[in-house]
Amino acid sequence: MNFDFTEEQVMLRDSVARYVQDDYDWETRVAIANSEEGMDRARWQTFAELGWLSIPFAEEHGGFGGNAVDVMVVMEELGKGLVLEPYLATVLLYGGLLQKGGSAELQAAQIPSIIDGSSLGAFAYLERQGRYELADVKTSATASDDGFVLNGEKVVVLNGANADQFIVSARTSGEQSDEQGISLFLVPADAAGLERIDYRMMDGQRVANVVLKNVKVPAGNLVGELNAGYSLIDQVVMEANLALSAEALGIMQQLNAKTVEYTRTREQFGVAISSFQALQHRMVDTFISYEQAKSLLYRAVCALTDDQEDEAQAIHALRVLLDKAGKHIFGEAIQLHGGMGITDELDIGHYAKRLMMINTTFGNGDYHQAQFNALRYN
Repeated sequence: MNFDFTEEQVMLRDSVARYVQDDYDWETRVAIANSEEGMDRARWQTFAELGWLSIPFAEEHGGFGGNAVDVMVVMEELGKGLVLEPYLATVLLYGGLLQKGGSAELQAAQIPSIIDGSSLGAFAYLERQGRYELADVKTSATASDDGFVLNGEKVVVLNGANADQFIVSARTSGEQSDEQGISLFLVPADAAGLERIDYRMMDGQRVANVVLKNVKVPAGNLVGELNAGYSLIDQVVMEANLALSAEALGIMQQLNAKTVEYTRTREQFGVAISSFQALQHRMVDTFISYEQAKSLLYRAVCALTDDQEDEAQAIHALRVLLDKAGKHIFGEAIQLHGGMGITDELDIGHYAKRLMMINTTFGNGDYHQAQFNALRYN
């Protein structure tokens, strides 16, 4: 199996890597995280000008026509810089749902504005009682003469604080946890009856709780088929799991590199602590954890791009391993940096916090282990 990147993918990777290295240093990231919006719209426009926002979209909409490998390349480099701008929320989740399920009219109206950076989107799917179950939906959508009326609440909406448009999952039929009966709707952020409460997560990301009170949406704002939104959600979230995994891989690589560099400069008993054999063994172990996660990420991406039957198993297995590897790597990085490893002034703790948040997005390790077991043994 060929794991070499194409010439275009190498150029894309180098483009993102250079930007992160030259224009997104730690001080810049801290300033953005502490800003009111928690992102920099000027930098988002730069992402658009560099073509990064067009990667997963079809060429007919002005996109690059990329696949999961192209997205992986971008997300890994963004992870290395702890980039706060909402690539996952706007391009991969909101944009992914439009790309795979939106009508031709919605796609023509919305996707170009994502690509040119003029519109930010969010996918509102999580509810208080839902935990990690995407089908646990109490938010209702009742048919009316000219469309639907939405009522309910969504929580921890990624990029919900800055989104111009939401795609909201709502129940149009069935019981609370039925996969059948979920529909998706495009809802403008300024729609009458929509309220949002924004707040900052521990990794610096700004999210929002979105409350819907008799929010009216026209029938043309239905994304995908009526009552059949779950399969669309499942497909897009599977791809988002790979993107998050690539981001996590970039973070783990940085944690390992920064820890090795620190041990070369930190002295104890008159010598660099990197000369201590016990610490060398621990750093080798974290390197092995990183390489194992990298190998399984490549395996899962190949399963998805080649439409292999076990793609879901591969993705769930990847998330299980990332949960274990991430905890191992950030735990060792914090310990080897000593007490300052978890302080706000040092980036190590912030990499660790972002890994923690990734490991709770779309399910933690225990959840994905259960999903893997169900697919593998049932």
